[in-house]
Formats: sequence, structure tokens, C-alpha cells
Amino acid sequence: MTRPTPRLSVVALDCPDPDALARFYSALTGWPLAEKDAEDDDWVELVADGPVTIACQQVADHRAPQWPSAEHPQQAHLDFDVPDLDAGEQFVLGIGATKADVQPGETFRVYIDPAGHPFCLVLAT
Repeated sequence: MTRPTPRLSVVALDCPDPDALARFYSALTGWPLAEKDAEDDDWVELVADGPVTIACQQVADHRAPQWPSAEHPQQAHLDFDVPDLDAGEQFVLGIGATKADVQPGETFRVYIDPAGHPFCLVLAT
């Protein structure tokens, strides 16, 4: 039997408002929103410039993760490389992110997206 080679294609984020969260990540990445299927209004996907994209899916009673917290763990997060952390911070705050209270490193910074998911800006090397 030939083993298939899986390829990661989508990272899906649970949220209360997929349109709003997808617009945030569209502003962050510069990727446009994909055309939506009229019957699937609880899923919004971005059109990436590479093999992996981001999708946002509506979940009833969404509970945002708390970072850092074992009680409401993040379970997953996204990292985005930037050449300048200060400029990256100014940009993400301007499009609706908030800076996390706990900042454990010097080469990356933790932010919270509008639906409560943590993500990091990482200093590109």
C-alpha cells in the first residue's frame, strides 16, 4: 500500500464572527478573502500566496483562549515573521490586535486577535 503524503492546507480558527476575524487576518497578511459559498456563511477563508491559508469558522458559545493559562489554553497559535518588531507591533495594533500582558521573549511578541486567539510576531533572522 502506498502511503499518501498529507499536505497542510488550512489552519482554521474558531470564533464568534468569521467575517470580522477573516478581515483582521486579511489586513495582517495582505491576503484577500475567498469568495464565499452562499450556503456556508459560518466559514470564511483567505486566499494565501502560498500552500497554507487561514480560515475562520463560526462556533456557538465561543470561549476565547487565555494566554498564558492552563484553565483556557491557547491550543494553537500563529507566528508571523517580521523584519522589525516595533513596526510590526504598530501595524497589528492599528488593525485591531491587542498586546498580551505577558511577553516572555525578546525576539518575538505575543498579541491577541479580535476573537481572542494569541498570535506572535517573530523577528525574522
